Amino acid sequence: VQLQASGGGLVQAGGSLRLSCAASGEIFSINAMEWYRQVPGKERELVARLAKGGSTNYADSVKGRFTIARDNAQNTAYLHMSSLKPEDTAVYYCAADTLKVDPTPVAARYWGQGTLVTVSS
Repeated sequence: VQLQASGGGLVQAGGSLRLSCAASGEIFSINAMEWYRQVPGKERELVARLAKGGSTNYADSVKGRFTIARDNAQNTAYLHMSSLKPEDTAVYYCAADTLKVDPTPVAARYWGQGTLVTVSS
């Protein structure tokens, strides 16, 4: 699975931004799409997760402001970010959790390249 993230940029506090993550390759094996973010000196943190069945999970810090979605026809996942705060500034990464069961179960996580989001105060 290959992932191509895009959509980062500079936005003022209170603004909105949409990140995109285009997937290619063995799309059928994807169980969940995720968005992570990382700031220098800190661990990468999970921001949002969208499972294959449609269930979602969000970090407490972004609940009510961020929405993860997907367009199956375009093989693309999105992260809609609104009411952005300076503390949302980070490099954002998309990830795909995959599971292949033939011939034996193998789980893996694939990463896209990061895209920088900068929120100015």
